[in-house]
Amino acid sequence: MIDEAPACPKCSQPMQSGGFVLSKRKDDGRRTCRTLWRCTGRHVWWGWIDRPDEPLEICPVPELFADIQR
Repeated sequence: MIDEAPACPKCSQPMQSGGFVLSKRKDDGRRTCRTLWRCTGRHVWWGWIDRPDEPLEICPVPELFADIQR
């Protein structure tokens, strides 16, 4: 798990945690959580909770998480 908020990979602004999203991973079929992050530039990213060394990915459905508190 990430201990401090990362900077947005796109605009370098600090990001705020948006919680967790349960997701099914394509490569191994496991259901696991993703951490959800949003920056002040409104970019939405996520990453696998059990793979903290992997880079964050752009969230393909940011409109589903539009109510994340900023």
